[in-house]
Order: sequence, then structure tokens, then C-alpha cells
Amino acid sequence: MKVGVRELRNSLSRYLVRVHAGDEVVVTDHGREIARIVPMANRERKPSMLDRLVAEGLVAPPMKARRPLPSRGIPTSEAVSPLVTEQRG
Repeated sequence: MKVGVRELRNSLSRYLVRVHAGDEVVVTDHGREIARIVPMANRERKPSMLDRLVAEGLVAPPMKARRPLPSRGIPTSEAVSPLVTEQRG
């Protein structure tokens, strides 16, 4: 895949996800090829479905790495409905 310098700068994360998924990105400046971005040769991790969807531009990557854990647990003697209603607030 070929991409201009400006587009690469504006969407670097998206192109790096594609490289991580195994694609090669050729960088152009005014239509002239100036660089190649290729995956590392000794990669062990296969790209996930999320990686591929992000690379195709179908989904946006998560803003945070992980969701925080709930601040408190739910006792088994209580119903869950009040907690759900509280969180939907």
C-alpha cells in the first residue's frame, strides 16, 4: 500500500496497525517513493480480529487500554437490578 507523507502523519496509528498485521506501507513524497515500513521479521503474535478491523478503518481503536474494575463487588444475597439502575443513573 502507498501513502503520502501528510496522510501518514495524520493517520500514523492506523498504518502502524496495518504494518503490525503484516502489510507493507510505502511512503511517498510528491508521488516519489521515499521509504518502506515493514513488519519486524521475528514477530510471534498473530494480529487479532480487532487489529484487522482497525487497519481497515471499520472500527476505532479503544481510547483506554482497559476498563477499570468495579469499585465494589455484588453480595450474593442482593439483587443485581438496583445496582444496574444505579449505574445507568
